[in-house]
Amino acid sequence: MSSQVWFITGSSRGLGRALVTAALGAGDSVVATARRPEALAEAFREYGDRIHPLSLEVTRPDEARKAVEAALARFGRIDVIVNNAGYANVSPIETTEDDDFRTQFETNFWGVYNVTKAALPTLREQGRGTVVQISSIGGRVGGSPGIASYQAAKFAVDGFSRVLATETAPFGVQVMVVEPSGFATDWAGSSMTVHPIPDAYDETVGAMNRRVRQSTDGAAGDPERAAGIIVRTVRRGQVPSHLLLGANAAEMALDYSRRQLSEATAWEKVSRSADFGEPYPVQLPPQVATE
Repeated sequence: MSSQVWFITGSSRGLGRALVTAALGAGDSVVATARRPEALAEAFREYGDRIHPLSLEVTRPDEARKAVEAALARFGRIDVIVNNAGYANVSPIETTEDDDFRTQFETNFWGVYNVTKAALPTLREQGRGTVVQISSIGGRVGGSPGIASYQAAKFAVDGFSRVLATETAPFGVQVMVVEPSGFATDWAGSSMTVHPIPDAYDETVGAMNRRVRQSTDGAAGDPERAAGIIVRTVRRGQVPSHLLLGANAAEMALDYSRRQLSEATAWEKVSRSADFGEPYPVQLPPQVATE
């Protein structure tokens, strides 16, 4: 495939930075956005005109529009949008400050919305393009104690992206949601604030925090491999609607799908009985024994 122009948010570190490296290594050009892009300009100086660092606060729609305009002024087109900017803080829902919950959601969902919406006119007029939404396996299976805002936003991104894919398919635009498991990035490091965890939540939020943030084993996922897979997948032309990355992501997704199918099957007659013309009432499934 001929060279492409990537527009990547959250490029200063982690998976975003690895994506910049992988795309440039594949011969493509990159608009690398971050809150402080100066370091990117220095780190990727060897690529000359193929990299264009830009300052972008994704929660501000006007900045998203200006960044897209700047990308077009530099390269004349945008082939791939990658919404990677995001972060999570840790605290139980009960004790999370409302402002903290909303601020996380502003970046993790509204940032995706702002950048995607700003780029859509360009992608539609071009008649081609790929939107890559960096989500999480938690955005599919959920239930991770302590990061409710983050996971709620990722579920929202998935729902948003499914509608986006349907609406833009006639224009030649593809949408791919990437769902990683744990990767060796700064996501659970200095990017994450762990708020005080009450004793009542030590077995849930506390245990999760110790396993993820305080573990000395490190995450299994290699961000450079992940970036390479994403770039290769996009460059082949046809992308999956969802791309799981990491052994844990694959295992968790398959287990979740099996449990979903089992539950839907067990409750199928009850579900159908809600419609006019269906047998009603019907017997509820037997209770499942718990320990």
